[in-house]
Formats: sequence, C-alpha cells, structure tokens
Amino acid sequence: MPRPSFPRTLRQFQREFAEDDACQRYLAACRWPDGFHCPRCGYDRAFPLVTRRRWQCVACRYQVSVTAGTVLHNTKQPLTTWFWAAYLVTTDKRGLSALLLQRQLGLGRYETAWMMLHKLRRAMVNPARELLHGEIEIDEAWIGGPQPGLRGSRQLKGRRAALAVVAVERRGKASGRLRMEVIPDFSGPTMVAFARRHIAAGATIYTDQITGFSGLSKAGYRHVARKQPLRRELGQGQRSVVPLADRAIGNLQQWLIGTHHGVSRAQLQVYLDEFVFRHNRRRQPMAAFQTLLGLGSACAPSAYAAIRGATDLRKAGSSPS
Repeated sequence: MPRPSFPRTLRQFQREFAEDDACQRYLAACRWPDGFHCPRCGYDRAFPLVTRRRWQCVACRYQVSVTAGTVLHNTKQPLTTWFWAAYLVTTDKRGLSALLLQRQLGLGRYETAWMMLHKLRRAMVNPARELLHGEIEIDEAWIGGPQPGLRGSRQLKGRRAALAVVAVERRGKASGRLRMEVIPDFSGPTMVAFARRHIAAGATIYTDQITGFSGLSKAGYRHVARKQPLRRELGQGQRSVVPLADRAIGNLQQWLIGTHHGVSRAQLQVYLDEFVFRHNRRRQPMAAFQTLLGLGSACAPSAYAAIRGATDLRKAGSSPS
C-alpha cells in the first residue's frame, strides 16, 4: 500500500484531499506502507469504513482504526481540516501561529487551533532519528526574558530566560542537520548527556572555552575548544563569518518573536522541535508533509489537558526531531 505522491500545487492538493475518504486512504498508506495485515488473523485484504475511520478485514471482519495511536486519535474535526492544517504548517516557511491557523481554517475556537498545532508539532518528533556526525558546532543560548528594544507582546514570555543548547552539522560552508534542547544547567554532565543523545561517537565537536564542554573528550568525541568568539574562516585572505550555531540561534530568536510573538517556558521545547523540523527539511517541503503525518502514525495520542499543562514534553515520550 504505497503512499501517494505529494501534490505539487495548491489546486492539486484541494483535488486529492477534498474528502475524508481520500485522507483516510492516505493515512492507511502511511500506517501500512508494506500493505495491510490484519492484527487478528494476518489476512492481507481489507476495505475502508469511511464514516467510522476504520478498515475491516475481509476474512475475519476485524476492524482497525487508521487514526488509533496517532495525533488524530478521537478527533472530532474532519480529516480534511487536519490535512489542511498539516499542509499549511509545512509549506509556510515562517510557520503559523494558532491564531493565524484559526483564521485560515475558519475554526470557531482558538483552543482548537492551538491543540491541532501542538499535536502536529509532536508528530514532528522522530524517536529513531540518525545521530549527527562529522564536524559539529555546539553553543549555548539564553532564550526569553526581557529583550532589548521590544515591548509587550513582542517579547518572549517569562521574566527568566531559559537555557538551551544548539548543535549543528558543518557541511562545507553551510549548515547541515540541527538539534536544539532546553537544558536545566550548563554543567559538564548535562552537556555530555546531550551529546550522547544527539551526536555519534567519534565526531569532531567545536565549542567555545566554557567549562561545561570540558568533558566531551572523555566521552568519546574529538573536542576542539576555541577562544570566544568562535568563528569560521572562509579561506586565506577572506573575512571570518558568524558560526553556524550562532546563526541558528539568531534565526530561532527571530522566528519565535516574529511568528509566535511569545512562547511560554513550559512549551518552549515544542517550538524548538518545530524549528529543528523546519530547518532539517527546509529543502524538502513535500517530504515534510509526508513525514509529518507519517510520524503521526507512531506518536502516542495526547489529551488537551496533558499538553496544555506539560512542563516538559519529553516526560510524555518525545525527543528532538
């Protein structure tokens, strides 16, 4: 049951996902990429029950939901609304706020748009992601707190800034894959734990000379510490440029303020995951949509209260994309 190709135009998207039936078949293709197999009898043929969002085995008549265990579990919204939300999230380079999504989808309540966005953000998380490798830049970032020159809603929410760490692959002069994570402190054990979660052993890690990075060599990495500020040389006779990690931090700050106009500390990791998702798939917008709903088939469902009140979404089983 192969996934259908992603629509190349907005008009094509409207045609291919105009009804819940088409959306359900797409979810089934994501859920069973190698073909349907009944979990009860193992038979490989089934037919859709569109109104119930289930597939029924031809042999034993066992019914399987295509949304069970996904971000769409028990949703009251039409699947077409979810697909439009996923399309808008993955094709808008700036990202969407819940308020803008509410307006574009014509939703009656802001809370509905907010919940849909956060469920889709959870689907951006890939628990089986490949570790970063090669040459990696790591830097720390303070996010939030009072921002010079900004007032009111334009500031990131919260009086105290949150501490985060950023790792980005070097691919020549450009940046490769990215990882970002909120951390409790900048101690050696915290940094080593971050590296082991996200970076393959033996990689070369470039940092500044902050003591929190001092344990990376003993942890199996080639650690290169440089004096502040860490800069990359373009070549003999050329000027130095801003490090890739610093660029990522600057782009993140602009994105958080420009698109979302404020982020709570409790939800910051979710927004970091979205930023990482967008960066890592920035050259593959069509694949991003497929990944979003495809990963959703492996995400545990979450209630509104659980997401709204979470102080650390990793306690619910997520990890950076």
